[in-house]
Amino acid sequence: MPIKKYSELIVWQKAMDLVDAIYRYSSRFPRDEMYSLTNQIRKAGVSVPSNIAEGQAQGTTRSFIHHLGIAYGSLCEVETQACNAARRRYVESQALDELMKLSADVGRLIHGLMRSLRDSRHPMSDR
Repeated sequence: MPIKKYSELIVWQKAMDLVDAIYRYSSRFPRDEMYSLTNQIRKAGVSVPSNIAEGQAQGTTRSFIHHLGIAYGSLCEVETQACNAARRRYVESQALDELMKLSADVGRLIHGLMRSLRDSRHPMSDR
């Protein structure tokens, strides 16, 4: 059965879990990071499920794959900013581990979906 809405996608649901974790941990960053690292990691995090949703909603396989690529780039940015936060000791190793695990899970799902869309005649058109 074809996916009718982005929110049915496991990758989107897991990306939303990642956003929740990002907000939970970044709320502990120092106040003077509010307009720099805090803002940066949150924007990158929100970009992941947003691009998955936008790509799926546009209705073409080509556009969906393109937006999944953007989502993956934002995911890499999240990982980089999480490492930046850990280097500054804004997050403990357990928090970093959780963020990296969630990120890895989302990354695998993004790549799997991209591969599936490329390899099969998916119900979405290639307009």
